[in-house]
Amino acid sequence: MLGTGMRRGEVLALHWSDVHLMDRKLYVRWTLAAIDNGKIHLREPKTEAGRAWISPSPRVMAALHRQAAIQMAAHPDARLEGLVFGRPGGTPLRPQWVLDQLRKRTAELDLPRIGLHDLRHTAAGIMIAENIPIAVISKTLRHSTIATTINLYGNLLKDSADQAVLALAHALDRAAAKRSPIPEPGEVFRRAA
Repeated sequence: MLGTGMRRGEVLALHWSDVHLMDRKLYVRWTLAAIDNGKIHLREPKTEAGRAWISPSPRVMAALHRQAAIQMAAHPDARLEGLVFGRPGGTPLRPQWVLDQLRKRTAELDLPRIGLHDLRHTAAGIMIAENIPIAVISKTLRHSTIATTINLYGNLLKDSADQAVLALAHALDRAAAKRSPIPEPGEVFRRAA
């Protein structure tokens, strides 16, 4: 989900018990992986940083509300439980099927072919372009260290670094223009006499 920086496996493993619609929070507790000839497994994220509360964007929250409404309409007497995104019987969606659907939809809209993880990179790129501090981006993406974020997206930071240097130069120029001129060495004594 682009508005959260979540990984594909985290989205596919998201349970309603970890979605707090009223508080606008999600807890990433599980990740879904296809291993051993495509067998689906739920497991904990690889790092402690991967397990965390996140605050989704308003767009993501609207999508979750729509998903809840769809599921409640299909089963009006049931509670929201199990997977947020799953097959009708409650089993997980296959990661390859989700990728195929994304590619099908982007082709229909004549958009470039992208992968699901590209959406996560897009989210990082947008945050960098909006001058969000790298420490905040790292925390949002739930990287184990800020160095991981810099290693992955450092190439995008060049423009941000250029902008920071220019901003500093402009601030110093403004400060220099506001201060009174420095008196010549003998000027101070002439004024005192």
